[in-house]
Amino acid sequence: MTVNQRLVRAIVAKELREFRRNRSMVVGMAIIPLIFSVQPLVAVFTLTTSASEPLRHEHVLLYMLGIPALVPSLVASYSVVGEREQGTLEPLLTTPIRREELLLGKALATFIPGVVVAYAVFGLFVACVELFAQPGVAAALIHPSDLIAQLLFTPLLAGWSIWVAIVISTRSNDIRVAQQLSTLASLPSVALTTLISLNVIDVSLLTAVITAVVLILLNRIGWRVASALFDRERLILGTKA
Repeated sequence: MTVNQRLVRAIVAKELREFRRNRSMVVGMAIIPLIFSVQPLVAVFTLTTSASEPLRHEHVLLYMLGIPALVPSLVASYSVVGEREQGTLEPLLTTPIRREELLLGKALATFIPGVVVAYAVFGLFVACVELFAQPGVAAALIHPSDLIAQLLFTPLLAGWSIWVAIVISTRSNDIRVAQQLSTLASLPSVALTTLISLNVIDVSLLTAVITAVVLILLNRIGWRVASALFDRERLILGTKA
């Protein structure tokens, strides 16, 4: 399918402008990274060099992958039901743009800040560990493989959580319900990354490659499913009801 990039960019610009005016979105995107980073930082700062040795065999930093799994879903859950509550859904649905392009623009508008926040928080976390942790702690905690995993899986997890949240948003009539359901839908991804970070689940290069391929496919399928469920007529009639 050929995508009209100009129309998609217009939707992205529109969404980003609205996000800047929505304080609840900004607060949500700030609170979740704080929850994921403050407590681990406190724990790392209290570690001694000898106590940090077991971390050489763990993947603690993968815990931070919970940020791209949760933050974008909170924002994406607003994408359709938020338009309905503002009374702007019907004018949006009557614009001459295909539903695939409309949803792609909305997804990208959530994807960009979500990924930027995840990378920024992770970078700040690593910098704080390098600068303020006890000698030897940073070397035990920070593994090149974990840095690569963070770089590669952040956009994949963010994309998947966004498409799930958009699907939920198209079927919801209340923003709070959409946000709650989107958060619940993101919990399996958070649980998986947490179990890996705690060394409960062993990982290998083959496992990482398979997971990446599965996430790429899920992102593609998510776009198709969200587009199929985005019924303009039903949404307009639901708005008038």
